[in-house]
Amino acid sequence: MGSLHQETDLITKVCEIYNKISNLQTLKPSTQVNTLFTDLVTTCIPPSSINITTLPQTIQETRSKLIRLCGEAEGHLEAHYSNLLASFPNPLNHLDVFPYYSNYLKLSQLEFDILIRHYSTNHDQHEVVVPKRVAFVGSGPLPLTSIVLASYHLKQASFHNYDIDCSANLMASKLVSSDDDLSKRMFFHTMDIMDVSDGLKEYDVVFLAALVGMDIDEKVKVIKHLAKYMAPGAVLMLRSAHGARAFLYPVVNPEDLQGFEVLSIFHPQDEVINSVVIARKTDHNNHHQLAVGSIVPSCCKYGDFQTFNNPLNQMNNIIEELAMEE
Repeated sequence: MGSLHQETDLITKVCEIYNKISNLQTLKPSTQVNTLFTDLVTTCIPPSSINITTLPQTIQETRSKLIRLCGEAEGHLEAHYSNLLASFPNPLNHLDVFPYYSNYLKLSQLEFDILIRHYSTNHDQHEVVVPKRVAFVGSGPLPLTSIVLASYHLKQASFHNYDIDCSANLMASKLVSSDDDLSKRMFFHTMDIMDVSDGLKEYDVVFLAALVGMDIDEKVKVIKHLAKYMAPGAVLMLRSAHGARAFLYPVVNPEDLQGFEVLSIFHPQDEVINSVVIARKTDHNNHHQLAVGSIVPSCCKYGDFQTFNNPLNQMNNIIEELAMEE
């Protein structure tokens, strides 16, 4: 009964915040905007057993609208700080002015640990194998994931950032233009990823931003397109959401990833909001039986791990077991 009351209180609070946000004249950074979205995140971030799919249609509609508002506000926030950073002679030395930079550091470390563990198993070599060509779809005006991964984790890889917004790419390119290393390894493409076909075969890993495809139907269209054109064996990294955090970002489930073998899903329970999904592009007619088992990366201290198709089965108490069959 307590859990039901908690869910009711949560939904009531989220709807109250949504009503306030939807009545704002602008979602550009301001004291009022920042306060409301901070309140929203604080409300949604605690671990919750709420199942978004069982909520009434009216709440589902409110959630969809709220996710779009969050996406719009996030775009304004990133543009604001991208312009601010561009005012420095060396923007990359001042990334910590962005209020959520520490979250990006943690999320990028998490994604790197998960990626390398699964990517290395994709090759018949004893040494650690790292991807050489990476694409990030929906990079935006402040491509922190690409910058952090290129700077600290994948120091030899090239990063191709795709965004449909020309102004976003112009802002993003200014951030790396003064850096001798990243200016040679980071590229920006202004185009809809749905218009990219054979070029996708060139990438070892494709990252799909959480807000590419604001609802699941839009996101599934993008995923199907990636499944059609990515190279067999290439890795797709996606960001999803779990529990009450699904009021902030779209949810990606294993069944949405047709054409891919889902390897694991990690649900953080700390201040990192997004869940991390990793999947491998399969060959046509190549079916896999999914089994439980994995080892938590060193940085994954707080979260639930759903794991697939790995023979290791020693779990600790932070792992959520999930056995599935295709």
